[in-house]
Order: sequence, then structure tokens, then C-alpha cells
Amino acid sequence: MSADLAAPGSSGVPAKASLGAERMRMHARRKRVNVIALTLALLAMAFGLFWLIWILVETVRLGFGGLSLALFTEMTPPPLAASGGLANAIFGSLVMVCLATAIGTPIGVLAGIYLAEYGRGRPLGSVTRFINDILLSAPSIVIGLFVYATVVAPMRGFSALAGACALALIVIPVVVRTTENMLALIPHSLREAAYALGTPKWKVIMLVTLKAARAGVITGVLLAFARIAGETAPLLFTALSNQFWTSDLAQPTASLPVTIFKFAMSPYENWQQLAWAGVFLITLGVLVLNIIARAFLRRRN
Repeated sequence: MSADLAAPGSSGVPAKASLGAERMRMHARRKRVNVIALTLALLAMAFGLFWLIWILVETVRLGFGGLSLALFTEMTPPPLAASGGLANAIFGSLVMVCLATAIGTPIGVLAGIYLAEYGRGRPLGSVTRFINDILLSAPSIVIGLFVYATVVAPMRGFSALAGACALALIVIPVVVRTTENMLALIPHSLREAAYALGTPKWKVIMLVTLKAARAGVITGVLLAFARIAGETAPLLFTALSNQFWTSDLAQPTASLPVTIFKFAMSPYENWQQLAWAGVFLITLGVLVLNIIARAFLRRRN
């Protein structure tokens, strides 16, 4: 009888040992999978960083040597010229990018406010959000062709205004998405506190929610500005190019991306050197804008 009583206890020890061994095997298997996944992730990151660093090194090596005072003061030169610069292209890019940002930012901010504050759960809000997502992922060359058909063809000529319109269509969806996301992060308790004081909704949006999200909204505007600074395809169909200085928005206007495209494809050494200098300027400008955007976002946090 004592042997019968001891049997259950003696059989329980191997069961517990077997369960512990199974847990150890499972833990070891999970550690192996984790190491493999971490190794693959690090290899993918190293692969991407390798090409990024190579591009940056080549840009600095080939572009920094082309920087000079003439680059900012002289017009784009003819082939094999002794001197020349990118003054007209730099000016044209700044004009079109700034004008596109001025056009697209108010529209994007207002649309983002509607989606975050008024359009939740409404059919119009869902349709607007869907269309904005499509426009956000649309190829820039498609936008350029659209503006060519709706602006350039009726005006019977390329112009800086048409180029700004094409770039503005790229700015709008970026600002809409950023504004909506930033406003969605604002706690509802802030809105409720303002409503409890009898504040109308439009004033709550302007003085409470939008003010609290202003750093994120500014970050989105800066990122949109950086994105359109290097766009080439829309400008080929809208602003075209111009070898001379012009401040007339109704005339074809030079831009830095289009000039880089033309000069980089040419067989002339002076044009290729100017193209690399232009690439260096755009890369430096985008880097500075991204640093400013991160500084604004860190300030918000």
C-alpha cells in the first residue's frame, strides 16, 4: 500500500522534468530565431547604409569642387565655356518651390483640419482621405502630365506658374496627412476643457488643437518643401527650362533639377561639373531642411 501511495509522486517528478526540458528547448529555439532575425535586419540596414554613404561621398567629392562664386552669380553657360554658373536655375527653383509651398500649405492644413475635426465617420471625409492617399502615392510624372493638359496647353506655353501648380499638387497631400495625424494626437481632454468654457469649435481648433500641433504641422510643411525641391519630372512638362535669367512667371523658367538632368546627360565636362555642384546644393538643402524638421519635432516632444 505504501508503494501504491508513492507511485503518483514518483511519476510527477519526470513529468515536471520533461516540462522544464521542453520549455528550455522552446526558449533556445526562440533565441535562435531572434538572433537570425536580428542578423538579417542588421545586414539589410548595412546594405542600405552602404549605398547611402557611397552616394553621399561621391556627391561631396564631385560636387564640392564645383562650388565657386560664379556658381551663384553667372547664368548657365553654353557647352565648353570657360566659366558659368547656375544662378538662373537656383533662382527659378526657389521661386517655384516657395510659390508651390505658399499655394499648397493653406489648402493642405485646412483639409487636414476638416479630416481630423469634422470628417471623422462621414462619407465626405472618407472619400477625401481616400483621394488624398491616391494623390500621395501618385507618380510625379503623372501630376506633371495633368498640369500640362490643364494649364500649359490652354496657356499655349510653358511657365513657372504651371511648374508651381504641379509642385503644389505634391505638397498638398503631404501636408494633409501630416496635419491630420498631428491633430489626431492631441488629447480630447484639451478640446473638452475649451468646450466647457463655452468656446466655439472654430476657436478651439485655432487656439487649442492647432496651436498644440503646430510643431508637427510645420515639420510636415518642411518635409514637403524638401520633397519638391528635387522634383524633375513635373517641371519638364510645365516649366521646361531657360538658359537666361527671367522673373516672369508666365515664361519658361530654369530650375535646378531640370538643369542637373540636362547637364548630367551631356558629354561636356563643364556641364557635368555644374551638374554635380547642383546635386551637392540640393543634397545640402534637403539635409538642412530635414535637420530643421527634426528639431521642430523634438521641440514638440
